[in-house]
Amino acid sequence: MTRPFRVVSFGECMLELQGQAFGTMQQSYGGDSFNTAVYLARCGRRKGLQVDYATALGDDSMSDGLLVRWHDEGLGLGLVRRIAGKLPGLYLIEVDAKGERHFSYWRGQSAARDYFDFGAGLTPLETQIDNIDALYLSGISLAILPPEGRERLAELARRLRERGAMVVFDNNYRPRLWRDAKDAKAAFSQMLTHASLALLTLDDEMALWGDAGSPAAALERALATNCPEVVVKRGAQTTWVRSEGLAPIAVPTEPVALVVDTTAAGDSFAGAYLAARISGLTPALAAAAGNRLAARVVQHRGAVIPVEAMADLLRP
Repeated sequence: MTRPFRVVSFGECMLELQGQAFGTMQQSYGGDSFNTAVYLARCGRRKGLQVDYATALGDDSMSDGLLVRWHDEGLGLGLVRRIAGKLPGLYLIEVDAKGERHFSYWRGQSAARDYFDFGAGLTPLETQIDNIDALYLSGISLAILPPEGRERLAELARRLRERGAMVVFDNNYRPRLWRDAKDAKAAFSQMLTHASLALLTLDDEMALWGDAGSPAAALERALATNCPEVVVKRGAQTTWVRSEGLAPIAVPTEPVALVVDTTAAGDSFAGAYLAARISGLTPALAAAAGNRLAARVVQHRGAVIPVEAMADLLRP
């Protein structure tokens, strides 16, 4: 019997607080790679995809609660490490009147940082490499790891790509997580040499490479990234996709009358895009699916919207 196509998303899921400081807050959870895993699992369920989330958690009750909720979303948990004495990270989202976000983080003791701190042994992710068909990771996945962990993750990506698996890198650049831009550039450039698909947010590209005054030049450079397939996300502006040897294609975004919260717009795009590509749709059709889901997500608060709010997008 043929096993399902298995996608692994690696990164960090944190506890989430939504609201105003010293005001009423709602508790949830999220993180870029986790959000993508959830939306990929939802969009890929009827296509038979198996989606695993690889991260580390503590041995506390909050970590227990996260695992229960991840299981309820249909995520595979066999690649999750539990580290005694550690805790999940925490972040607060404050949203302004235009739906734009401000984040405050408490992640210094986050267990996910120590995923590859396994002494001479191999992590669950490394031991199961032969059973992985696609790996998704982001710039944040790299940023939370110490240098040795980044190297082990890069080696994992190299081995996967070498045997023909899909390796997806989403740039998600957050300057505060890096010692300096030089380190981030080196880590991103290394990972892009192993990636078969690059999902690039143009604002993050411009912030990393210092060309904020020239969006056109940044777009041209992003589309020329040495990767077989490149997607450039530009918020509400047209998305661009480029496949190896072909001219770039512009894919319109979906108009939204009222943006409530832009949290996870790019993450949901990535989940829908990957589900569509793995099921055989073209990059342009996959980008259209990603844009439809992202437009739905920004009309709700929080990183992971109720599945009922996107049920119509999951029908055949």
